[in-house]
Amino acid sequence: MRLPAVATVLLLSATGCLKEISSEERLERESPSRSSAGDTPDAEALAKVHCDDTGDALTQARNVNRPEADRVMSYIDLYTSLMKRNATFEEAMNRNPDLNYTEGSQKLVAARENCIQQTADVKVEFETYVRELVDLPTVQEVKGGNTVTVARLDFTTLRQAIETLNPDDKEQLLGKVLNAEKKVAPAAAEEPTGGSNTGRKRGK
Repeated sequence: MRLPAVATVLLLSATGCLKEISSEERLERESPSRSSAGDTPDAEALAKVHCDDTGDALTQARNVNRPEADRVMSYIDLYTSLMKRNATFEEAMNRNPDLNYTEGSQKLVAARENCIQQTADVKVEFETYVRELVDLPTVQEVKGGNTVTVARLDFTTLRQAIETLNPDDKEQLLGKVLNAEKKVAPAAAEEPTGGSNTGRKRGK
């Protein structure tokens, strides 16, 4: 009769061990979220993140002699890059608040504020341009002796710009693009002008 009793004690002990292990496993499963801060850039790595190198990209985006689709893509690339840099600062400083107070923190804070300001400025400029394109998405050109309506740039690129900006009235802007697309002849829609506006009449 003692053997079953011993077996019972062993079984209960084993069960208790299993419960302890599961608790540890739960803690280990939670630890990645805590240890993931190790993947966050430290002060030295974060010091390499800045937004002082946007001049050339902005000049390209502003160049009225470039095809409008290329200008829009330049804005998209620049704005996306700035957003990523802002996200890096935000994540690093939220996970490691000490970065705001360590040696050299003033430079980090200043770099972060500069990125925030640069992003805001580029967004305003980018959005203003995109809204202009949405309001006047087509131009009139003479082809074969006839005046035809053609797209200023391919509508896919224009949609991508709207999605990147993600304004509150995104759906309304996308709707305007769709309506403009319906008014352009299929052949003309496939061959957007994209270039200078010289000698063209803009039309809605």
